[in-house]
Amino acid sequence: MISAIILIIITIFIPPIGVWMVAGCGADLLINIALTILGYFPGHIHAFYIEYIYYKKREESAQGVYDNTPAPGVYSDRVQTGGRGYGTIAQTA
Repeated sequence: MISAIILIIITIFIPPIGVWMVAGCGADLLINIALTILGYFPGHIHAFYIEYIYYKKREESAQGVYDNTPAPGVYSDRVQTGGRGYGTIAQTA
């Protein structure tokens, strides 16, 4: 809970750092940097969307629900699995 609050505070000030903390260095980070340069508000929308998907998938996997349907517009496997599928095969329901 505290880590989510800190992540949100960081994202409010610098959206690409929030995306980097959740998704790592990849396509999602580059997209967010471009959106933040083009307009600060689009960078926020994208960053909060990535973080929402990450925490949603993380909570679902903690409850034993493994939804393998990829979220649209998210390119990071870490976000798609909620940070729990790295190096393993996620079980299907």
